Formats: sequence, structure tokens, C-alpha cells
Amino acid sequence: MFKTGLFKGKRILVTRGGTGLGKAMSERFLELGAELFICGRRGNVLDETARELTDKTGGKISTFVCNIRVPQMIEEMLDKIWSNGSLNGLVNNAAGNSISKNDNLSPRGFDAISNIVMNGTFYVTRPCGARWIKAGDAASVVSILATYIWTGPAYLTPSAMAKAGVSAMTQSLALEWGNRGIRLNAIAPGPFPTKGAWDRLMPNENLARNYTGTVPMGALGNIPNSQI
Repeated sequence: MFKTGLFKGKRILVTRGGTGLGKAMSERFLELGAELFICGRRGNVLDETARELTDKTGGKISTFVCNIRVPQMIEEMLDKIWSNGSLNGLVNNAAGNSISKNDNLSPRGFDAISNIVMNGTFYVTRPCGARWIKAGDAASVVSILATYIWTGPAYLTPSAMAKAGVSAMTQSLALEWGNRGIRLNAIAPGPFPTKGAWDRLMPNENLARNYTGTVPMGALGNIPNSQI
């Protein structure tokens, strides 16, 4: 579908690029010639992914252990990346989620999700934008949303609120930074069963089967499709 070498010479950062959708997108960027940077909290997972994707694609990939809830860690990561040149693209993929009844939800439980999804996304996007604007560089940002920010999900209120915040950020910064050559877009790919997140959100087969029935196409997404 895409021309070989489409992203040759482009430098792209994918947050939480070591697993799930982030890993799948990272692989595709490498296949298309990008120099890739991935970050996450588990260094062993990042290193394993880097070895696997390097063997599969022959591409160049660098890893950073970074908790995107901590602005100082982000600044240190970006300083290292920018020491060899500007980023051309950012994919805000990092997220967190869990099922909880709202009458039992603690402030700490709410913050655990919103601090990653909304705060963390802004904490990464803002300093990238500041660097691009200062240098006069054009760039592209893609953030991952969820379809339930429009429909409303039961028991996933922190995620829905935080993802809605990311949507608002995308629209706001697209207006503010568009005339600087910085494009911001967001996609809501729908449900993708991935190890970890899916186990928490769909703890039994009946729940997963019923949820699948709400999807118009009658099927959940799969990782290869996320690369298209």
C-alpha cells in the first residue's frame, strides 16, 4: 500500500512502543524506513522489542526507559533524541485503563489513569512542539483515542475523560500550531485484544463475546490491521 522507503530519513517517537499497538506501529515505521525511538517503563521489554524488530526489519531503533507522568524524564529523553537531530513525528500511544465502579473509585485510582493518558500525552507533546517551533521545523503528531469518548462507557470513566482531553488537546494545538507546519491528528481504532489491557478489561469470554456483538462489523481489531 505504501511506497518502500516512504519514511526514509524520518525520525519518529512512539510512546509505549514496546508492546501491543505501539509495537505494531513501530514495526511498520521501521519497514517504511524510519529511524525509530520507543519509550516505556520496562527496559527489558523495550530491549526485547528492539532486538526483535531490528532482526525483522533491519531498521534503526533506540529505546528509552521513561515514565511519561514525570516531565523531567521526558525532557531528558528528548534532549538525548534531539542531540542528533529533530524528531519528524510523534505517536502518543501510551495509556492505562482498568474497570471500576465509579462509586468505589478512589482519587488515586482516577489519577493513575488520567495522569498517563491525558497528562502524560501533553507532557510529551508540549516540549516536542516547543522544540519544533523554536527551530522552525515541520512535524506531525498522532494521538490514540477511544471510540467510547463519544458513546460513553460504563466503568471506564477515567479513561473516557482522559481520552476526551487528548481529543481536545489535538484540536486546540492543531489550531495553535498549524501555521507553524505542525500537524496534529488523532485516531480511535476501536477495540484491539492485546495481552495485558484486554485481560483487565475483558476478564471472561462471555464479556468479550458480548462486547464483540456491539461492533458493527461483528469482529474485533487485530494487530496486523493496526499497521495499515
